[in-house]
Amino acid sequence: MTDTASKPGKNALVWLIVSVVVIALDQLSKAWVLASLPEYTPVPVIDGFWNWYRSYNTGAAFSFLSDAGGWQKYFFMVLAVAISGLLARWLARTERGDWKSALPFALVIGGAIGNVIDRMLHGHVVDFIQWYVGDYHWPSFNIADSAIVAGAIGIAIYGLFPSRADAKRRAGEGKA
Repeated sequence: MTDTASKPGKNALVWLIVSVVVIALDQLSKAWVLASLPEYTPVPVIDGFWNWYRSYNTGAAFSFLSDAGGWQKYFFMVLAVAISGLLARWLARTERGDWKSALPFALVIGGAIGNVIDRMLHGHVVDFIQWYVGDYHWPSFNIADSAIVAGAIGIAIYGLFPSRADAKRRAGEGKA
């Protein structure tokens, strides 16, 4: 990441379009789920692997803190907005063409805000994708969750294993 915030039009804020697309897909899919799927009833998509399964999560990943009494709703909303703000600031300091940084940031922002919208509208997150094998069911999730996970993986991969050009550029920045 280089500091391009002082150069209008050169930063990666345009990547927030990806965030908007994630939010739109997430909210449209959840509107479909709420209008079409029965609660807590599996609807097979691919037998033995994938169901539509409308459920609700008041906690975080894997229902972490889901039965904490209600305070967690606000905690997770504040946390998601704070992380999204931090990532947006990093986008403002990232070069527009640095997709390896910008795309993961945008995915996390879109997913986080998609779930914040759910918490604000419904008091919980709507989940509906359920993968399973035999009797083992992965916890249900949604498009926002998928974007957050994909973005976090991208941040980890490109942060831990930079390309040679990125490594050389960073090494050069350290000498200045």
